[in-house]
Amino acid sequence: MPKKQELKYYCKLQKLKENMPANILVIDDEDSMCNFMDIMLTKEGYKVDTVMSGRDAISLLKNRKYDLVIADLHMPEMTGIEVLKEVKEFKEDQDFIVMTAYASVDTAIEAMKQGAVDYITKPFKVDEIKIAIEKSLSHKTLVKENETLKKQLRGDNSFDNFIGTSKEVVNLKMLALRIADSDSTVLIRGESGTGKDLIAKAIHHHSPRNKGQFVTINCAALPENLLESELFGHKKGSFTGAIRDKEGLFKVADGGTFFLDEIGNTSLAIQVKLLRVLEDKKITPVGGTEPIHVDVRLIAATNSNLEDDVKQGRFRADLFYRLNVIPLTIPPLRERREDIELLIHHFIRKFCDKLNIKIKTIEPEAKELMINYIWSGNVRELENTIERAVLLCQDNILKLSDFPERLKKLEHAEIVNESDPINPTLESIEKAYIHFVMSQTRGKKVEAAKILGINPSTLYRKIDKYDLKDFPSQNDDKKKN
Repeated sequence: MPKKQELKYYCKLQKLKENMPANILVIDDEDSMCNFMDIMLTKEGYKVDTVMSGRDAISLLKNRKYDLVIADLHMPEMTGIEVLKEVKEFKEDQDFIVMTAYASVDTAIEAMKQGAVDYITKPFKVDEIKIAIEKSLSHKTLVKENETLKKQLRGDNSFDNFIGTSKEVVNLKMLALRIADSDSTVLIRGESGTGKDLIAKAIHHHSPRNKGQFVTINCAALPENLLESELFGHKKGSFTGAIRDKEGLFKVADGGTFFLDEIGNTSLAIQVKLLRVLEDKKITPVGGTEPIHVDVRLIAATNSNLEDDVKQGRFRADLFYRLNVIPLTIPPLRERREDIELLIHHFIRKFCDKLNIKIKTIEPEAKELMINYIWSGNVRELENTIERAVLLCQDNILKLSDFPERLKKLEHAEIVNESDPINPTLESIEKAYIHFVMSQTRGKKVEAAKILGINPSTLYRKIDKYDLKDFPSQNDDKKKN
């Protein structure tokens, strides 16, 4: 991807390019031949430019992109082969067909050596030049498709995979793209389901380390002793069950990128070792004594408020400052509602393609419901909801009945409407979201705080601030019984 190009327009430009007719440049010192080729190739649906000198052709090729160049071999000032040689110096992948009235095995061999894809002798039949052109363009298409297939097999980890054209998303992707070239540590912050892993993969994909491994681990998924072994490795006999030496994931990621998700869930003991990796680029396996050097770029992610964790003594301040060199914050879906419709259509197409069925549409009422809903699980929740609807839908239109009932209960959204319903304040949105999560957890503050990505003490303060006392209690069901 061109790094200077605006990311929000990149996909549109690529699609436009794919649908354009092939551009062909004809170079011949005979005016009649240029006119004939122009008329004949235009009728075939190609876009044609003609020039009568090699120098004019080179000037055009330096400023324009052509899918194919057809050049006469014998011309004054510069021959077709001389043009071919010079163009290949600044545009190595440019396809050439050379034509001449003087058939010669030697010149044919020379043209092919210099990179011509075909060789036509004059006078030629119209069908001959058509076949040569189609053959060349088909080969170019095949090469592109092969590159695309390889990319798909590797996994598409470009920033285009993070869907959104809102100002917040465009700014996020532009910043992430700018820092991809550096080797600095990155801290990605955002609620669960916002796509922190997609941004991490895209940074690696666009970095000089992209030929190395991208290794990831969720620090919240393993207990401390297993996490330590996974990160740093262990020596045989270092603990019960350690029947052989094991390489840690830091060693596996050597030369590449290591993505530590939910780093806020690590213990203080693990944090000390992570700090050493950042400072010394060394790890020591569990049960080992010799440090091992590793060359790894670290990208960390969290949905926690690490500043509060530092104040509470749950997270080391020195590690936080080392991680927070380049902070990236992914906005929750409720703060970029203009992207929801785009995401809806993206996921519908994704799951229809996966099921190999005709692309479905969505009725306006259902789309409006989706756009107005407060997605506590962010993009991940939206994706799961669309997948369910596509699977349950009996025809080609997703209707309200294809979506879960919880989406239709928008009482929590009414809190937003106490301010300007079109342009709600950030506080009103936060109030609505907290009320919704508390309702979903039936008043369980610890569980709600975990979903919100904040400490329970912070949640208590916000409940008092917004006077949020009117939500279902976990004791309600007991009272009913």
